[in-house]
Amino acid sequence: MPKLKPLGDRIVVKPLTQEEVTKSGIVLPDTVEKEKKEQGEVVSIGDGEKIKKLGLKVGDTVLFGKYAGEDVELDEGNEKVEYKVLKDEDVLAVIQ
Repeated sequence: MPKLKPLGDRIVVKPLTQEEVTKSGIVLPDTVEKEKKEQGEVVSIGDGEKIKKLGLKVGDTVLFGKYAGEDVELDEGNEKVEYKVLKDEDVLAVIQ
């Protein structure tokens, strides 16, 4: 759990990295530019009214735009962990 508490109508998500494999079996690494939506796990939720209306909870997996939100990198132990801070309008869907 990051020591990052979002304010207002924002959430903190830990992006899920995923490699994409083409039909011919070529693995496209995460660094290849792809116009696709991203997924992340909700790790912290602000206390704004709009974000409360979405009914999100810690542990949910959400879908958001590739360029949505702000990137944040935190030192956690011996490693750097990347997070995204998203506004309520950046969350496109909850994956069930």
